[in-house]
Amino acid sequence: MKKRILSLWVFFTLVFTFSFSTIAIAETQPEIVGTSAIVMDLETKEIIYSKNIDEKKQPASITKLMTALLLAENKSKTDLLTYPAAALKEEPYSYGLNVHPVTPGDTFTGKDAMDILLLYSGNDIAYMVAENVGGTKEKFITMMNEKAKALGMTNTNFVTPNGLDDNTDDHYTTAYDLSLLLNAAYGNEWIRETMSKKESEVKSTNGPSSIVENRNKLIGVDGNIGGKTGYTEKSGRCLAALYQRNGHTLATVVLGSDYNFPVDTQVFEDTTNLANYGFNAEKEVFKAKNTEISEVTMEYKILPLIGPKKTIKVPVTIHEDISLYSTDLEPEFNSEVGKINIWTLSKDKSIGKATVNIKGYEKQYDIYSGLSNMDIIKSNILYYVLALLVLIIIASLVILIISKINKKRRKKRNRIYR
Repeated sequence: MKKRILSLWVFFTLVFTFSFSTIAIAETQPEIVGTSAIVMDLETKEIIYSKNIDEKKQPASITKLMTALLLAENKSKTDLLTYPAAALKEEPYSYGLNVHPVTPGDTFTGKDAMDILLLYSGNDIAYMVAENVGGTKEKFITMMNEKAKALGMTNTNFVTPNGLDDNTDDHYTTAYDLSLLLNAAYGNEWIRETMSKKESEVKSTNGPSSIVENRNKLIGVDGNIGGKTGYTEKSGRCLAALYQRNGHTLATVVLGSDYNFPVDTQVFEDTTNLANYGFNAEKEVFKAKNTEISEVTMEYKILPLIGPKKTIKVPVTIHEDISLYSTDLEPEFNSEVGKINIWTLSKDKSIGKATVNIKGYEKQYDIYSGLSNMDIIKSNILYYVLALLVLIIIASLVILIISKINKKRRKKRNRIYR
């Protein structure tokens, strides 16, 4: 009875918290208990929120997302996986210890193994997957780290297939790296389908059916379409979650949150606050349109083919705002100007590209000259006026000389014919 009352209290507490958070419009970055966190737009790869995203942390059972990814890439839902004796030694939560006894040699379908792995978070099933996919646990760990490298997870090292870290400090990752893993998991239909389940009926070949429930308390709430929980004493409470609202998909990762036993709501509150902020956050102007972002020095002849050389600084501008989400990350901003002909310069014709890069997010913008060829001509107008006067004088002198020469010739001809 007490357990039922406690469960109801937890349920209503979460519903109230999540509903209130959804109604409120996030105007400022949320305060969370988690020591490391990230919110990423999975379509654009923009980071909307960041907190110590490159700090190495223990991921606990979020590790199983990598185990699940390798299972999905190497086995099918109908393939049979054999339960090894060594899996019985894995700590709770363990399917064989906490749900139903399993005898070494029993088999599970790939589908049931995936469900137990991601919903129930069975440590023994993660070990079973490791031996069946990799041949040995050690070879599977190598596969995990190779896959991490392929995904760009440069600050990650896996030591166990389930995230247990009691005997090691070398099992670590970062919030940013986990957002890359979560993106890969989201891209796999089998994993995406599994994470979205609230519960599943599973069994071994020789055992009875059992119902395993999703440990992600947010599943189906306010656009949550999946996730993976985690906890060890070293890692604290962790959650990697996926959200979808109005056609946008966000990945959220919280590491090092509190395990406020027995209600266990803190990491879910952290995640809800991050998701709401992520969907409501507005970008801030990083570079305003029509402002000078750089300048390029050019040397040219005042007259296209002749005349003295002159050096001019051409301002480089953009014709649209460059806007970014406000985070603690420093954007890289570079511009590259192509080949320019000073006499065909136009303020409306692109002369190159500006590139913004933040942790894998990259976008390019056209850049333009702040000067036109007419501006160049106007800046040299006195020279051109003087040059024109000189030409007129020279032309007049030439005409005068030619006229005198012709006059002398006519006089000479007249004397001859007299």
